[in-house]
Amino acid sequence: MQNKVTEKEWEMLQKAMPAIEADDLSLKLSVSDGSTASYYELPDNASELQHLISYKNMNAQMGEIFRSCYRYGSASHSDQLRDAKKIKFYIDAEIERLETWSK
Repeated sequence: MQNKVTEKEWEMLQKAMPAIEADDLSLKLSVSDGSTASYYELPDNASELQHLISYKNMNAQMGEIFRSCYRYGSASHSDQLRDAKKIKFYIDAEIERLETWSK
């Protein structure tokens, strides 16, 4: 079940994405009711993590974070602490990349 976007939410979307025209309510944007959202749907033919990483066009850092989160504490060579440190290392690298190169 999805609810229609409120006027306030629409204004926030317009500020975040100026390309949205004020009178383009025909887009019928909706917000998730918390149970699901279209961005959680898996792409057709995705059968492994690498497919999702490619589909979302993740860079190396984000791919490593995604993999480490998925296997968190499950791999014989990597316990939860090692995985958590790996996630932190790669998120710090991604933050640095964004702060340095995305200006």
